[in-house]
Amino acid sequence: MKTEQAFELFDQYNRQSPEKISYQGTEYPSEYFYAFRLHEWVRKLEPEASEALLLASRAQHIGRWEIARNSYPDGRVGYLKWRSDLSKFHAAKASEIMASVGYDQEMTDRVSEIIQKKKLKHDHEVQTIENALCLVFLEFQYDDLISKHSEEKIIDILRKTWGKMSEPGQKAAFTLTYSEKGTELLNKALNG
Repeated sequence: MKTEQAFELFDQYNRQSPEKISYQGTEYPSEYFYAFRLHEWVRKLEPEASEALLLASRAQHIGRWEIARNSYPDGRVGYLKWRSDLSKFHAAKASEIMASVGYDQEMTDRVSEIIQKKKLKHDHEVQTIENALCLVFLEFQYDDLISKHSEEKIIDILRKTWGKMSEPGQKAAFTLTYSEKGTELLNKALNG
């Protein structure tokens, strides 16, 4: 099946990620790990997810390491340009892989729209990806971030993250287990 072939090629590509993450005693290439977790969250949030949404979930950040953040200027403008260029790169890479296993232009265009988060807040599938991205962040990256930034900065990040999610994402976020400090900061962000 084309979907499984595409998943395998996406995963193969992401296994090249030079950064590693250790989870439950096993080391994974980070982008492979996060893509797999994103895919799982999409399936939890949207059990009847379309083929396009599932493909986008597995390729959302494909090859992310290939465009380094430090190759762009510091500050918000540099960050936003980097993010914009990355999303176009991810969409192009996903389209290239999908075409190689026989997907037509209509499907590659739809996956590209979802990956680039076009019509966020107005497109249910794009919002589902955004919810899942926020949940991956909260589940696997949030606690690590706490040690790297001030409390004020973390609270700001949490408020922005919460604002990106729709109600299903926010409800799912309440089911996660946070560290004591993580819970304290989340409460401050949401109730402050």
